Amino acid sequence: MLMGSSFVLAVAVLLISARKYLWLGLVAASLILGIFNLSAVDLLKAVTGTFADPSVLLMAAAVGLIPVIGAAMETSGLMNDLANNLRLNTKVFLASSPALIGMLPMPGGALLSAPIVARSGSFLNDKQKTAINVWFRHVLVFIYPLSPLLVASKVAGVALYAQVIYLLPYCGLLIFLGYWFLLRNIKGQIEYESHFDLKKLLVSLSVIMAAPLVHLTLVTIFPGILKEACLLTGVSTSVLLAFLLGGLGAKSVKLIVRKMKPWNFALIIIGVFLFLNVFKASGAAMIISQMALPKVVLLAGVGVFFGFLTGRVDVAVAMLAPIYFLKYGRQAMTHLEFTFAYFSVFMGYVMSPVHPCALVSLQYFHTELKDLFKMMGRAALIALAVNFLAASLLLPSR
Repeated sequence: MLMGSSFVLAVAVLLISARKYLWLGLVAASLILGIFNLSAVDLLKAVTGTFADPSVLLMAAAVGLIPVIGAAMETSGLMNDLANNLRLNTKVFLASSPALIGMLPMPGGALLSAPIVARSGSFLNDKQKTAINVWFRHVLVFIYPLSPLLVASKVAGVALYAQVIYLLPYCGLLIFLGYWFLLRNIKGQIEYESHFDLKKLLVSLSVIMAAPLVHLTLVTIFPGILKEACLLTGVSTSVLLAFLLGGLGAKSVKLIVRKMKPWNFALIIIGVFLFLNVFKASGAAMIISQMALPKVVLLAGVGVFFGFLTGRVDVAVAMLAPIYFLKYGRQAMTHLEFTFAYFSVFMGYVMSPVHPCALVSLQYFHTELKDLFKMMGRAALIALAVNFLAASLLLPSR
């Protein structure tokens, strides 16, 4: 009973604190679980083990820099160059602009694509524009290596770039469902005020793609080097390109750092792994793992709940993974198992009422949460049904 009560209290504190500072909520939730269920020595081991892990610290540094890329592109105008030179028909543009911008996760990032959706979809009602902005913002970030997949794959113990291949069919499913329910009846072409500039388009895309390309190249050429060191190098490359190609000076660095507060993002990563380590040591995962849940329900069902509850992919996977490891005596998921688990968590996150992208989009377009559920609900339910059916057919029962 103490274990259950402390777990509920920890999650409640996490959800309340996450509205302001997610990292603080993660630390507080970790301490609550630890104080009620661990000795002082074991809690100290979990804390020191997190801060002494170089892979966690390097990943935290890299993730802290990722929002700086988006802010530098926004400040320099590279983000506008990207949107203005995507010469596509209206349907494709409405899907691709939030999808491309969505590959740079940042606080309130949906506000970057919202004005573009509003301008190009001026003939749509606000409910449609809200749903398009939220849904398509997540179709590419779902497989983008520098997205929530980065942390989730490490927690689950799967290879990042190999996992991207497994997720591609689901990315296609998200695109198809978004098209069918949100874009199918839209027609027309967008009128641009300026001429197409291939150079500006390629420059903007190069900033976004440099980080994963450098990361993958270094990991492949130097397999013995800590992967997170390669990651930090790749992200740093994108940051430098954003400032150099965007023509930003030293003054811009200070303004962007002050605006984005990259340390908050770095602390979130440390908080996630602190919560994961304490969650494992506390025994909470053991109690949940002893429940008579079939594998398909745990991965394709419970994951949805965790994603919906927390509104965060990394936190939800940090809760789900240790339960799976204890229940099945494993240290890592297979790529197929992680595919079903990640997709279920991701869909719960996309539909979560505490999901920041949804909240800022609702505010921008002056719509209500019930309208968003109504617009995206059928697509989400179909996606989850497909995932559950596929998991039932392809996963072994034990």
